[in-house]
Amino acid sequence: MSRTGGAHSLHLQLEHTARLLIRVRGGSSLPEALQQLPAAWRAGCQALGFHVMRWRGSAEAARDALVARPPDPEVDALLTSALALMWPLSSPAYTPHTLVDEAVKCAARMAPHSKGFVNAVLRNALRRGPELDAVVVRTPAGRHNHPAWWVQRLQLDWPKQAEGILQASQQHPPLTLRANARHGGLATLSPALQAAGLAWQPVRLPRAALCEGPSWAQPQGQAAARSSTQPQASATLAQAAVLERALPVEQIPGFAQGHWSVQDAAAQLAAPLLLQGLARAGRNTGQRPRVLDACSAPGGKTAHLLELADLDLWALDADAQRLRRVHDNLQRLGLPWPQAKGQAELRAADARAVRTWWDGQPFDAVLLDAPCSASGIVRRQPDARWLRRASDIHALVALQAELLDALWPLLRPGGCLLYATCSVFRVEGEQQIDAFLQRHRLPAEVLDPASPGHLLPLTDNHSSGHDPAPGRPDPACDGFFYALLHKP
Repeated sequence: MSRTGGAHSLHLQLEHTARLLIRVRGGSSLPEALQQLPAAWRAGCQALGFHVMRWRGSAEAARDALVARPPDPEVDALLTSALALMWPLSSPAYTPHTLVDEAVKCAARMAPHSKGFVNAVLRNALRRGPELDAVVVRTPAGRHNHPAWWVQRLQLDWPKQAEGILQASQQHPPLTLRANARHGGLATLSPALQAAGLAWQPVRLPRAALCEGPSWAQPQGQAAARSSTQPQASATLAQAAVLERALPVEQIPGFAQGHWSVQDAAAQLAAPLLLQGLARAGRNTGQRPRVLDACSAPGGKTAHLLELADLDLWALDADAQRLRRVHDNLQRLGLPWPQAKGQAELRAADARAVRTWWDGQPFDAVLLDAPCSASGIVRRQPDARWLRRASDIHALVALQAELLDALWPLLRPGGCLLYATCSVFRVEGEQQIDAFLQRHRLPAEVLDPASPGHLLPLTDNHSSGHDPAPGRPDPACDGFFYALLHKP
């Protein structure tokens, strides 16, 4: 993030950022709120908005320590945004006194009566400095910049890793690309990155990302069928490249021509895992595998499947507008590939309402990338932690179970279903699959031993001895969960 006002004065950016915060507090996602801004302001305000969401917990805890009672919503949003931009105190986004001056200018525009108040509160924050920080870290939300219920759930689910997961959520994610295999893959396409001066490195899942939970590791859990044949963390992902610096996708050579997609390393496991399950099922009928991507938008995993194999693929999504993004992504990537023996059919439908869209012909494989808390990708979507409520998790878990129960009968015997969520909460991962296996009285052997289970957004310790280069550990992947199930 720029430490100067850039093309627009900082106080004007602050005004737009405060209004973004107001909308997020009202239930809008940050991307939705950004669409309400004039196009010329979005890039700068997106950077500020992401920073405010990452440090909102500290900012609100500081505000509570500085102000006897919260001011009106507009002034409170401005104060919270300005305080968030002071964090972390060791490396604030802007020179502190510059930030205060610009915030006061912003107050003069948003609420002129509050100029003196905003000035006094922010200068008091500067004076108190480390003392204020010590107050902030005494609260769970202030210390971790996540809601208290979220912190508690992580501590219960991952007592040893919770602190690392919370810290990882505060980091800027890497820009990870997927090379289109139909255009020659990484070996063919990566020289164009080098020619454009874009440094990159191959991607391996850090060993720390693969963390077995109790029911996956202990014999008494149904899901304990996972064995030592799980994917090795040191294995390089065949199509993944992480850029050393982020940049707009239109500056990536070949992106417009469909050579590259943006997709995190963890998400790049989905297509190979499902195709591995299909290979194990082995059906020599001469027909193309029939595959369902049940919650397909925005289409990254749909496209990856079509890049790797000739399939008759159905892509469903309940949101017709989001399904349009699947169509647009496939068009940019040139999929289905003209010379391939496969096709894709896109349908706007609720996957649970099977009678409204299914033709009665069984599928060989189903990908269920289920709606979830997004707790594994909050470094990319820092507003998600503030939009979710503890009560939302129960509803999401119920929806995931409904989807599993609705789609399992659509598989032919011997077919496979890959259940995935971008979540680190056990209730949306291993506990969901354990409950499914028990509900349907399925044997433990239904779970493919290649299932990674929970992937955590952690990097390896530098002393692990497998760094791709000295001082350069494998980048952390997003938090994910995968379970590959074979129908008896």
